[in-house]
Amino acid sequence: MSTDQSSATTAEAVEATPTTARRGLELQKFALLGALLLLFLIFFIASPNFLTISNISGILLAASVTGILALGTNFVIATGGIDLSVGTGMTLFSVLLAVMGTSAHLGLPLPVAILLTLVIGALVGLFVGFLVSYMRIPAFIATLAMMMATQGLSLIITSSSPQYFTEHAWFRQIATGQLIPKIPNAVLIFAVVALVAWFLMNKTLVGRYAIAIGSNAEATKLSGVNTRRWTMYIYMTAFVFTAVAGIVMASRLNSAQPALGVGYELEAIAAVVIGGTSLAGGRAAIGGTVIGAILMATLNNGLQILGIAQEWQRIAVAIVILVAVWGDSVRRNRAAS
Repeated sequence: MSTDQSSATTAEAVEATPTTARRGLELQKFALLGALLLLFLIFFIASPNFLTISNISGILLAASVTGILALGTNFVIATGGIDLSVGTGMTLFSVLLAVMGTSAHLGLPLPVAILLTLVIGALVGLFVGFLVSYMRIPAFIATLAMMMATQGLSLIITSSSPQYFTEHAWFRQIATGQLIPKIPNAVLIFAVVALVAWFLMNKTLVGRYAIAIGSNAEATKLSGVNTRRWTMYIYMTAFVFTAVAGIVMASRLNSAQPALGVGYELEAIAAVVIGGTSLAGGRAAIGGTVIGAILMATLNNGLQILGIAQEWQRIAVAIVILVAVWGDSVRRNRAAS
């Protein structure tokens, strides 16, 4: 079967999604938005300082990095896989950017270093996709190994010391500058990346094949699609998003912090699942993921303002993740019945 024919077959499969399922996703987005507004109201009642322009700006800034990670993770989860390495991967890419783009190391022009960081992100994604598709290593194990490897490499490359971008005054403006008053540039980058993710997921073969593989990998393969190769492309796409998040995080902190990253993968996965993407694969919700990322950032920010200890904040996040996964399980059971 030709590529055009297989593309048409996959497109038809995607379009064949039941109308009731699509309506269910739309209703879930409205419910999620309602939950976010309710969370805003609760924290505002508990602390009037919550609903200030500076604090809302801080929430959106925090949501930007988690959101970019979550948008990339969407593609992997849509296939029925998982990526546990996005947090430490983000850190490694920010470290590599610092090593390549500062005079204390390679001293490349920073724009060139940024471009190379994106290229390295794509190559790492291809490698992980190769492990999953050709080596037949479960995504959980492959990305768990990558999580530990990237964490170790970040510490080794930097000798466990933060790397600063003080010689590039403009670099920090990428994330914290304000082209629009009161709105950090990182939020605008998040919005642009979300539009790119939506386009890739809904209008390109990368997104359509991700959903098709997650729905029924064997049927997709029998239709003439090289599922192994496309799985590699899907992971490559996801890791480019992770590299973008690393650049934004480095700009936000004006440094690369090698010990940072652990825990971001849980918030990213939570944002994806809360947003309506199924852990079983076959369904993705870019808009819902954006709202989910903002909801996670709002929860963390509100708990901090209320003076809740960090250990209790982690418990709250864990509860949200459990509820999100339970909700996903309920949706899948209802769809199957």
